Amino acid sequence: MKPSHWMVVGAVTLITFSLWAWFNRPLEEPLWPDRVMGFAFAPYRAEHDPQKGLHPNVEQIDQDLALLSGKTYAVRTYTVEGVLAEIPRLARAHDINVMVGGWIDTDEAKNDAEIERLIQTVNANPHNVVRVIVGNEALLHDRIGVDKLIQHLDRVRAAVKAPVSTAEPWHIWLKYPQLVAHTDFIAVHMLPYWEGISLDKAIDYIVFRMNELREAYPHTPIVIGEVGWPSAGRTRINAETGLAQQATFLRRFLARANQERYIYYVIEAFDQPWKSNSLERGVGSYWGVYNADRQAKFPFHAPIVGIPQWYVLATASLLVGLLSITLLFLDSHGMRKRGRLFLATMSYAVASVAVYVVYNYSQQYLTRGAMVFGLLLGVGMIGVIVVLFTEAHEWAEAAWVKARRRGLEPTVPLEDDQLPWVSLHIPAYNEPPEMMIRTLEALTQLDYPHLEVLVIDNNTKDPAVWEPVRDYCATLGERFRFFHEDPLAGFKAGALNFALKQTDPRAEIIAVIDSDYIVDSNWLRDLIPQFQNPKMAIVQAPQDYHDHEESLFKSMCHAEYRGFFYIGMITRNERNAIIQHGTMTMVRRSVLEEVGGWAEWCITEDAELGLRIFERGFQASYVPRSYGRGVMPDTFIDYKKQRFRWAYGAVRILRAHAGVLFGWRPSSLNWGQRYHFLAGWMPWVADGFNLIFNVVALLWSAAMILWPTYADSPSVIFSMLPLILFAFKILKHIHLYYTNMGIRLLKSLSAAVAGLSLTHTISVAIIQGFFGGEKPFFRTPKQASGHRFWRAIAAARTETLFMIAFWAAAWGVKVRVGFDFFDTRVWVGVLLVQSLPYAISLLMAAISGLPASPRPALMAKGDLVEKPCPPLPL
Repeated sequence: MKPSHWMVVGAVTLITFSLWAWFNRPLEEPLWPDRVMGFAFAPYRAEHDPQKGLHPNVEQIDQDLALLSGKTYAVRTYTVEGVLAEIPRLARAHDINVMVGGWIDTDEAKNDAEIERLIQTVNANPHNVVRVIVGNEALLHDRIGVDKLIQHLDRVRAAVKAPVSTAEPWHIWLKYPQLVAHTDFIAVHMLPYWEGISLDKAIDYIVFRMNELREAYPHTPIVIGEVGWPSAGRTRINAETGLAQQATFLRRFLARANQERYIYYVIEAFDQPWKSNSLERGVGSYWGVYNADRQAKFPFHAPIVGIPQWYVLATASLLVGLLSITLLFLDSHGMRKRGRLFLATMSYAVASVAVYVVYNYSQQYLTRGAMVFGLLLGVGMIGVIVVLFTEAHEWAEAAWVKARRRGLEPTVPLEDDQLPWVSLHIPAYNEPPEMMIRTLEALTQLDYPHLEVLVIDNNTKDPAVWEPVRDYCATLGERFRFFHEDPLAGFKAGALNFALKQTDPRAEIIAVIDSDYIVDSNWLRDLIPQFQNPKMAIVQAPQDYHDHEESLFKSMCHAEYRGFFYIGMITRNERNAIIQHGTMTMVRRSVLEEVGGWAEWCITEDAELGLRIFERGFQASYVPRSYGRGVMPDTFIDYKKQRFRWAYGAVRILRAHAGVLFGWRPSSLNWGQRYHFLAGWMPWVADGFNLIFNVVALLWSAAMILWPTYADSPSVIFSMLPLILFAFKILKHIHLYYTNMGIRLLKSLSAAVAGLSLTHTISVAIIQGFFGGEKPFFRTPKQASGHRFWRAIAAARTETLFMIAFWAAAWGVKVRVGFDFFDTRVWVGVLLVQSLPYAISLLMAAISGLPASPRPALMAKGDLVEKPCPPLPL
């Protein structure tokens, strides 16, 4: 890279590192006390799971108590089942008091046995059992009725000397005032996270609720049975999780608790990995002050840093970003600084996000299933990043270049006797004779001396269709020849290969147009001189259409076509990697014969031929000027069929030429050409995977609706990826349509709508292209007869079903799961965004069914201010 390039990279590098430092700047908070009042204590480690009967042994419990010795005055337990009944005895040796708990569930027989063990445990340890808890949030979760709970409380109070209560959130205590008369103190849970309270308001919120309870029950002591904040998990309304948030909350609370003289138990001493499969929606594992390996999760006395090792992550993101920049800057010497700055910023931003996502996921307690799921999501994230980079690269190369490197080849003007012979081939099948006659009339006006025109009608059955064309050709003289072949295999490619065999031996150039094209008279004379370069094998002009003002539908389709021909093809031409089209194209005859003619196995024989020619080391030239205009698809179903053929054919080409494109087989392709063919088809391939994603998303949402307690919404980190990609592509589309073609917002959006309407069609084509067999050639009907509105709507019936499914899923998730978690809100947003292409397909189908108008409002002249193409170097 040049020094100026390094300056751009250096500036973005410094900004990126500074942002990492700013987001992880040290925060001064009150210091942790020498001892806390109490910890909620569950001595489970990573390998334990009480739901599966996997409990710690006495030695492990004793080790945990030894770790807490001198750091807390007391611990709180939740059950006396099995070895956990030993906790009071073991704690006494470490000078730790215990608030012993008994678990109350829906099974009354188990409850009776648990209460009996609770009474025995309390009475066996009178010296350090300071309080007793009967049931933990049993009323909140409807495990038991209040009257039955009162019976259990009275039974325990009568059997032990220690104070007895039950543990519930503040609102349960206010809801059941009769409960207070049967307890010796109020054990209240103060967990602002679960109520969606922001961190900044959480401490004051606890104080407010404590005062509320004191006013309601002024003569009853209050103990905060649980107070804490999770270090990881999902954002709940305004409550964000994280290590810094947990440390900040606890250090602020402990300072305030000392001022208010609260008795409290911090939830909890140790993280509980087994709770990842519990009902606590992904946060239950992360309430510990110590992690599952018994290491403190945050500093107790030093300033709080969000990610203590942030500089390692920053360095990793810079290295990954620099690698991306190096690849994106290859062969970019014509790009302006603004384009390099854009790509460098994108690289470091994407790298930073990717590094953070990997780090965040690595900090979680992952089950085997979660690891597999995370791996799949990681692969999906890499795919999104690859598509994002290819889109960004095209954006930069289209918008911010100093000058185009490849234009028209410098040529010497040719006299008539120096111009090579051209054979112009027009394949046709079942085309309207009036339309073809107009095409032939225009060809009679071509300003070119050495020309023959071959019309090849293959497999048209009705003589009334092809005979008028034959008869008209006969009136045009010996330069025009007509062939009707039935049967003739190979579809369009078969017709073109047949024409090649009938071509005049003098012809050096083969030109091809579609049967509906009206060409300019100077097309051949302007562009044939490009073949003076002996390596030039293809000269291509863009496809264009003369009927785009007939209807709103056609005007939208026309705007969508232009994006490829006046943005994508121009950038591809810079590296000699254009997509050859089957109309308005010219190819050197000797090269066409050398590579074996047109591929009859491929329904996109034109693009396949161009790639084979590039593989032989020849050149192509793209001229971004319209020299001919045809007729557009008349209906949405025909528009879909045309795009299906293009996408399906692209995949078949990719499969057939994979060895060459990926460099496994020798060829003359350079890496720039390989890049454009792979990157150019990448968005279509992504659409194929997007269909798979959509099916999985609907199934996932159905699980959330049917089993909301067990099925969570996907992590927001992964849910945001399709939203970001969608927004990025829309911004790129609008910007390039305006800067490169002068098309304003309304028309630009209409083009985006037309393109999005084909998303499902492309998805199906890609999947069938990879996993299906060969498809027949789809002819795009021209000048089709009128059709009714409801028939047009029926063309989008599959997309309509998907749209309804997504809307139903979004509504169902909102109703059944609710919007308490930010992840759920984002997921509903994903469902709605994913429904857009399907809804737009229905809209386009409806528009295509509208009656034609001379000039739709969308096509008002003020909406289309097309810039002239940049001058081409001569």
